[in-house]
Amino acid sequence: MCRFGGIPLQKKKAGAGMYEERLKWTTLGRKLLLHTPVYDVYSQRERSATGIEGDYVAIDAPDWVMTIPLYQGKFVMVRQWRHSAEALSLEFPGGVADPGEDPAVTARRELEEETGFRVGKLTHLGTVNPNPALFKNRFHCYLAEDLRPTGDLHLDPDELLNCELVDVDRVLAGYGGPEYCHALMGTALAFYLLHLQRRNGKSGEGEG
Repeated sequence: MCRFGGIPLQKKKAGAGMYEERLKWTTLGRKLLLHTPVYDVYSQRERSATGIEGDYVAIDAPDWVMTIPLYQGKFVMVRQWRHSAEALSLEFPGGVADPGEDPAVTARRELEEETGFRVGKLTHLGTVNPNPALFKNRFHCYLAEDLRPTGDLHLDPDELLNCELVDVDRVLAGYGGPEYCHALMGTALAFYLLHLQRRNGKSGEGEG
């Protein structure tokens, strides 16, 4: 018989909340280990509900934003060099939110800066933690529609990229290959497909 913390699994259903409380930890203190321009690394002293104590690494970083732009039935994407991977990556445009900035503002700004497209309709698709084992920040995903090309890019001096229109089916079929090496692209695509599923479900209500 499968057991949960010494309790038979089927008995857990009646008091699931009680057993979940046993899984939680309390942060007792933090110590800065490393400061960088893009994130801070901390050591957190924590205690479990059962009395275990330990030090765990936590990374503070600004929120990340990625936007899925649709133009003439295709994805607007950027191809750029990723320094840690030492490889080119074809991905949706995105960037880092400024302190206190609404991620929707970040989405609009980064899209126009990297692609030259101005957003007419922006839809929030979802927000998750990019890796809850290490990171404290959030990853926000948006769908950008009714785009208007401005013809102007506003890139940083070291920001070298190509803006490309890519068939949706090509991206879905190719994700996970060398061309699409960004893991958060997969999260964005999952949000996009879920959005289509919900939209198509609503449009089909009452038919038949």
